Amino acid sequence: MDKELQEYYENRFNMMATQGWVDLIEDVQDMFDSYNQINTADSLEELYKRKGQIDILQWVLTHKQVSEQSYEELENEEVI
Repeated sequence: MDKELQEYYENRFNMMATQGWVDLIEDVQDMFDSYNQINTADSLEELYKRKGQIDILQWVLTHKQVSEQSYEELENEEVI
């Protein structure tokens, strides 16, 4: 892995280790739980809007895990 990419991941992991990140994830989880109830959507347009919101919130919620997996895969490529 080149130095620039390694720094990118290290900076990302440093950010995710902060209390601010933990607080953000808690807020995003609350939003996700609220938006993930389709029975409150009044129209098809609202349903599609919710789907988009949920997709983005899911991306944020899984960002740490996906980053860790990607980093691991990059490290394993270098070992081989």
